[in-house]
Amino acid sequence: MTSTEDRPKHGAMGFLDHLDELRRRLIYSGAAIFVGFIICWIFSDQLFLFLSQPILPFLAEGEGLAFTKLADPFLLYMKVAFLGSIFLMSPFVITQAWLFISPGLYRHEKRYGLPFIFFSTLFFLGGAAFGYYIAFPRVCGFLLGVGEQFKAIITVREYLSTLNKILLGLGLVFEMPILVFFLARLGLITPGFMVRNLRYAVLIIFIVAAVITPTPDIPTQCLFAVPMLGLYLFSILVALVFQKRRKEEDEDEDDDGDGGDDEPGPPEVRPAAGVTPAG
Repeated sequence: MTSTEDRPKHGAMGFLDHLDELRRRLIYSGAAIFVGFIICWIFSDQLFLFLSQPILPFLAEGEGLAFTKLADPFLLYMKVAFLGSIFLMSPFVITQAWLFISPGLYRHEKRYGLPFIFFSTLFFLGGAAFGYYIAFPRVCGFLLGVGEQFKAIITVREYLSTLNKILLGLGLVFEMPILVFFLARLGLITPGFMVRNLRYAVLIIFIVAAVITPTPDIPTQCLFAVPMLGLYLFSILVALVFQKRRKEEDEDEDDDGDGGDDEPGPPEVRPAAGVTPAG
């Protein structure tokens, strides 16, 4: 049963209050990323060595990445530290996102807080891991294989830019089931809607894959698109499960509300035998 006390108090916070709350969460998230940036800056050499591993097997022995401008190494380590900070502080940033949206939820919906934080972090890091261990090495192998008759001079700026695009892009794309969960709970989408529009979803998925993928070849785009299609199908299952649960909660609430009309009223007072009622 969802009582009146369980409902979010929409009138308790005005528009400016919501903006102030958003500003507070953004400040906390920015401060956390700054702290993470300092930590990752200390280990920026090790982080760059880790990030450069996907391309090293495809370079000639003794060769590495190059730079063309004097400030490139300094800017490189700053970007590496910032990227590392995003992944390091992602649980805290996701927690701030939850704290921003949770005041508008019902009390029984707020119990999804810890699962939301856990699975959002898991999907985000999982998407980045897929990009780092599977997708990006395939991209490097394809591109360098096409130009194997030439001497490769790959700059750190270009390499890190491509890597950032793939890691962050896939990390965000892998959040699709979490987004579908909320939309299904709000009743904005249904499993039937997602199934009926599957062909449009496939088209959008391949467009997103083409944007993320730095190569124009179909096999590499499919490497990015197939996991996204799998996430879409998994999201249909998520919508089916949680929409059904939402309907059950609404039915329970309606049953409890109808039951209140059947409560017995005060007993009827009948006149005693032989006594004529007044009036």
